[in-house]
Amino acid sequence: MTAEAEFERVYEASPEELWQAWTDPERIRQWWGPDNVTIPECEIDLRIGGRIYIVMEAGQAMGPYQGTRWPMEGEYIRLEPNSELAYSGVAWTEGSRETTEIHQITEVYLDPEDDKTRLKIRVTVNGFGPDAKMAVAGMKYGFGQHLEKLAGFLSAK
Repeated sequence: MTAEAEFERVYEASPEELWQAWTDPERIRQWWGPDNVTIPECEIDLRIGGRIYIVMEAGQAMGPYQGTRWPMEGEYIRLEPNSELAYSGVAWTEGSRETTEIHQITEVYLDPEDDKTRLKIRVTVNGFGPDAKMAVAGMKYGFGQHLEKLAGFLSAK
C-alpha cells in the first residue's frame, strides 16, 4: 500500500538557513519531530548514498509512551544545496521493528520568495507493518507539529 502526504509552509528565513536546519545534526536536534519528543541521536552523512539517522524519544508529557524511541534510518538520494534534498528511509518503534516499520521517501524543496522561503515536503509511504497503521494515519498531524517547531527554532535564531 502506498500513501502520500504533502506539506507547504513559508518561513521568514533564507533557503540557506532552512538547509542548515535540515542538514546540521545539532540544529536538527533542536526542532525535529512532533511535540514532546527529544532527539537523543542524530547522524548526518550529507552526500548521495550517505546516511541519515535520527532517533525520537517520547518525553514525560507523552504519558505511557514516555521513553519510547522511534528511530529513522535512511540514505540521501538527492541533494541540491539550499534547494532540495530527498532521502529514502525506514522508521520504526524500537523493540518491535518488524511490525512497526514505515518505508518512505521524503522530498524537501526550498523555494526563495523575496526575503522568505517556501518549504514544500512530499512524503511517500511505500509500505508499513501491521502495527504502524495508526502512525501512518497520524502523519499529517505529526508533520504539522514538526513544521511548527521548525518555525519556532528559526524565529529564535
